[in-house]
Amino acid sequence: MSTPKVESEQHGELNCWRITSDTAELLVAQQGAQVLSYQRIGEPPLLWLSEQAIFKQGKSVRAGVPVCWPWFGHLTRNPQAVQKMYHGVEASAHGLVRGRDWQLLGIDNKGDVVRVDFTLPDTLGDLPGWPHTVELKLSIVMAEQLSITLTSYNLDNAPVTISQALHSYFAVSDVRQVQVQGVDGLGYIETLANWELRSQKGDLDFAGETDRIYLQSPDQLNIVDPAWNRRIRLASSGSRSAVIWNPWIERAAELPDMADDGWQCMLCIETANVWDDVVTLAPGATHSLSVSIGSESL
Repeated sequence: MSTPKVESEQHGELNCWRITSDTAELLVAQQGAQVLSYQRIGEPPLLWLSEQAIFKQGKSVRAGVPVCWPWFGHLTRNPQAVQKMYHGVEASAHGLVRGRDWQLLGIDNKGDVVRVDFTLPDTLGDLPGWPHTVELKLSIVMAEQLSITLTSYNLDNAPVTISQALHSYFAVSDVRQVQVQGVDGLGYIETLANWELRSQKGDLDFAGETDRIYLQSPDQLNIVDPAWNRRIRLASSGSRSAVIWNPWIERAAELPDMADDGWQCMLCIETANVWDDVVTLAPGATHSLSVSIGSESL
């Protein structure tokens, strides 16, 4: 077993690190502490990187696992407790940390296990319009599977309420041929139909634009991909909600950083704390949101 190799790379305007072990390869950007791609050696990618991704400072890359924090989606769609935390004028979608450079604390390995740790000093009172003091860290562990953990530690003397997500883009052979298992019987918010509350019947298939918030989601969801003879396993903790998204044809054509047919080979399942699952941190409290990504043959 050889020591994993760490290489610094520049992708457009972004500083990145490529980490290669005997079994897997990982690409991580300093901006947003964002995992850009991940795959097991000799296999199709597990995380999707858009062919037309834009690597520009201040812009989240359409790839991998962007970090959405301290709110998810449009702020106005969040509970009042989350909205009240922000005192700015304009609120960007998906929070304030995706387009900022995080501080790399270290890249360490023990055998074939690699750990990458980041922190974002800006959250200690320096995020524009968000005057709170929360220590924010992201840990990435590459071993038999990829594990990502986002930890918030409230250093304020008052409670802080956040919504958040690990906005994971998964690579699939053809989204029209895959299914998501683990959602049968769950209630979900259908954002494309006036945010109606509906109930899932059976596994989730894809036949059009999809943008749903699943409530009381289980600790494990699976993406079954027969064409690649693969099941992607997502194991989450610190989360009771999941967002499942695919832009389909018309929406993808509007996105400058996605090919017109890019929707076919990606699927987002976002490990989240949203809707009735937002997190209120008492002074001195900590919360960790985690997802582990692995795969197996069908």
